[in-house]
Amino acid sequence: MAEAVEQDNMLIEWDAGIVMDDGLVLRADVFRPKAAGKWPVLLTYGPYAKGLAFQQGYPSAWQAMIAGHPDVAYGSTNKYQNWEVVDPEKWVPDGYVCIRVDSRGTGRSPGYVDHFSPRETRDFYRCIEWAGVQPWSNGNVGLNGISYYGINQWQVASLQPPHLKAMCIWEGAADWYRDMTHHGGMLSTFWANWYDMQVKTVQYGLGERGPRSAVTGALVCGDETLSDDELARNRCSFGDDILAHPLDDDYHKARSPDWDKVTVPLLSAANWGGQGLHPRGNFEGFVRAASKEKWLECHGLEHWTHFYTDYGRSLQKRFFDFYLKGEANDWPRQPKVQLQVRHVDRFVERHEADWPLPSTAWTKFYLDPRDQTLSLQPPAENAEISFAAMGDGLTFVSKPLTEDTEITGPLAANLRISSSTADADLFAVFRVFSADMREVTFVGAIDPHTPVAQGWLRASHRKLDETLSLAYRPYHSHDEVQPLQPGAPVDLAIEIWPTSIVVPKGYRIALSIRGRDYRWQAITGAKLSNFKNELLGCGPFLHDDPRDRPRGLFEGTTTLHIDDKGFCHVLVPIIAKPPA
Repeated sequence: MAEAVEQDNMLIEWDAGIVMDDGLVLRADVFRPKAAGKWPVLLTYGPYAKGLAFQQGYPSAWQAMIAGHPDVAYGSTNKYQNWEVVDPEKWVPDGYVCIRVDSRGTGRSPGYVDHFSPRETRDFYRCIEWAGVQPWSNGNVGLNGISYYGINQWQVASLQPPHLKAMCIWEGAADWYRDMTHHGGMLSTFWANWYDMQVKTVQYGLGERGPRSAVTGALVCGDETLSDDELARNRCSFGDDILAHPLDDDYHKARSPDWDKVTVPLLSAANWGGQGLHPRGNFEGFVRAASKEKWLECHGLEHWTHFYTDYGRSLQKRFFDFYLKGEANDWPRQPKVQLQVRHVDRFVERHEADWPLPSTAWTKFYLDPRDQTLSLQPPAENAEISFAAMGDGLTFVSKPLTEDTEITGPLAANLRISSSTADADLFAVFRVFSADMREVTFVGAIDPHTPVAQGWLRASHRKLDETLSLAYRPYHSHDEVQPLQPGAPVDLAIEIWPTSIVVPKGYRIALSIRGRDYRWQAITGAKLSNFKNELLGCGPFLHDDPRDRPRGLFEGTTTLHIDDKGFCHVLVPIIAKPPA
């Protein structure tokens, strides 16, 4: 056991060693109350280096957050702030132990880096069980973190560690294939770039070439300094590994949860603006996890903000106080669903009984070829409309809405298409326009100009899993490629990820069917320090790797086949207004 030092009204153990089943020792920082006793534990396991300050590693995100939300910084020295995990100065005084474990091969933990692998999940399990039997632990371990620190909660919960008593998955994807690496079968380039920007920069063995802790002065990436070749041998080729698995095979299934085995009490917190990574997993987890005690929350703004605000932290504390401390608080009366319903200029909190919302009126808006409109009636005649298969496509716009209209929930688009080649990629973007036809976008999880909702499908991946598919949430098997016959129409059901927007009277809704990623504008100048690309509307969640989308296969002509029966439509979750 590392020796604890008293600092800022806490006892801190730096670099506590946790031995894995293969003998490797992972390193953890442990923040605990000064008083003697046994305390509940909040634990995270991940790759972002426990010794790297939030302010140092992610300066643009930190500055924007504290400028817009001063409650985040208030009441803390902020010396121990770390990317996407709790601030111990706001939890330890309330009787919690906070543990941050550097995952295998990152920060101060040696080993081979292989993200979300079964090896990592077994490590995480062992860390939970270690924390549950320490002399300062009351045996109740909770998991709480954003993104990576949420994703791996779903995985480790599938192993059912005995000391895991509750978890809060804050913006945490779940399905390694559908949520994260292949949207509708299309490769997301996010992970290869993320690996370069956020993992290789804190890999164990950077040693003297890496940063130092602003608090302890210790080398963030271990005391050993390895060569570039040695570092490369100690990590997987993450982007290439993902590219090598274009279908939902054993590689992906081993990195995804088994919903029937996720039985621990959970709070799943989604972000409406997280298109391209997390929210699908938060909603799927709430619906599909076997847990009997589970709650869903959904908010807006940036990916990290509300985890740290008083709003998010108070919600988390009520949940963990009940499950980890056994406090008789009001959590059992918490409604199962808490939404920050999005308006064009604000969010309004509302509670619901279930998801999708019981008051949903599933409404079809039909694609009408006349003037490319969205209509509540099927079109009067059949038509074919073509567009460049890797271009900006077509947009169908409704008439002005006659009253304020709330749209909250998952959407789905049914399309009949043909291609001049053996495949086609379809990008479905659900949009809102003001009365003067200016597009309404939002501050998303990453991108400041995010559209209302998005979905994706590669036509050769159109095969549905009939057991899991629902009209409002098509579920594709992604277990085989079904090439198109050039010119022959096929039917597609496209999943569009859940959203929320109250569309004002006089505004219009629209559906764009594109052949490439959405762009709000060609140039925005928006960037974040931890991403390579300019933020043009989709953040870093792009589908533009030529190895996955070779022009010879995808650069043709895509044709929409619209019939007078209304097959081509978008299913929209309109929320019925309560009686006056």
